[in-house]
Amino acid sequence: MPVASDHLASLSAGAKKTPQTCTDPIPGVQTDLYGLELWENYVPIIDLGALHGPRRSDIIKHLAHACQQYGFFMVKNHGISEKIMNNVMGTAREFFHLPEEEKMKLQSPGDFTSPIRFAPSIKDDDQNIVVSRESLKFLTDPLENYVNLWPTYPSSFREAVAEYCVAAKRAEITLTEAIFESLGMKRASMDQILVKLEQNVSFNYYPTCEKSNLGHTVGLRGHSDPSIITMLLSDEVPGLEIFQNGEWILFKPLTNTLSVNVGDILQALSNGGYKSLLHRVAASSDTERLSIVSNCYPSKDTQIGPPEELIDDDHPAMYKDFSYKELYDSMWTLRPHDSTRLDPFKVCAD
Repeated sequence: MPVASDHLASLSAGAKKTPQTCTDPIPGVQTDLYGLELWENYVPIIDLGALHGPRRSDIIKHLAHACQQYGFFMVKNHGISEKIMNNVMGTAREFFHLPEEEKMKLQSPGDFTSPIRFAPSIKDDDQNIVVSRESLKFLTDPLENYVNLWPTYPSSFREAVAEYCVAAKRAEITLTEAIFESLGMKRASMDQILVKLEQNVSFNYYPTCEKSNLGHTVGLRGHSDPSIITMLLSDEVPGLEIFQNGEWILFKPLTNTLSVNVGDILQALSNGGYKSLLHRVAASSDTERLSIVSNCYPSKDTQIGPPEELIDDDHPAMYKDFSYKELYDSMWTLRPHDSTRLDPFKVCAD
């Protein structure tokens, strides 16, 4: 049995199988020359459920095109039930509406290694910018090591969040395996990463701000993610902006879909073929916004770098082999906000 299947089996133990979620046609969707569905002509839609049927080879090609040309896509039929998504979103919203002193108990100023940490909005005096976002970031993998560190308020937190994390990781493993296949990676190269996939989660709350302050307020500054992929569940309030073709585009989420972006690690693994996505969050004076981010990344001892089957005379290696720990340590030393965090690991960096 492939390693990814082993992982899926272990995640399924004790968990109910969730139904598919988006089988009806989506209005406003067009199809490009490659047969890829596009939402509003700029965001691909991938049918994750179709990976388990006769259309798998087509979906693999769609994933390759989406990762290479867009770096961002939505997935439907991801296997996470509407109930699980509604429960975790409701729980997250309850958490952020707790009294400030209750949330601040989870603050860990300056300690980025804490397994759970709350961060309030901040003001950057150097740039005269307010970053108007509250976040709760926590480790999830393995659940039994961390769940007892999670909040007990609201009372639904541990159950609702654990249920979502299990379902989200199941979808991440399926998707990551398919993306590796789309690159042409051999089974052995895929499995040495899939066997050690880890997950962390971030709840993000973007409150409204006064119209007069919009000029120097952001939800989140432009950045890429130090992940393989990042999976986003959000409410229906626009706010996420993605950088495509030299301009920022406001993303409008669809109900019952998840958004996925290419991370820095996938850029390195793909030898630069799949580009990490630059994105940001705009502030709003009209409506608060809530999102749940699940980051999929390898264990710290996993070696990253393009596998040998992706390297030839026409495609020389762009990146050296390096461990995720080396990237992680470098990231907190240099503090870059985008894929330039990979620069020290480029072949030409020597």
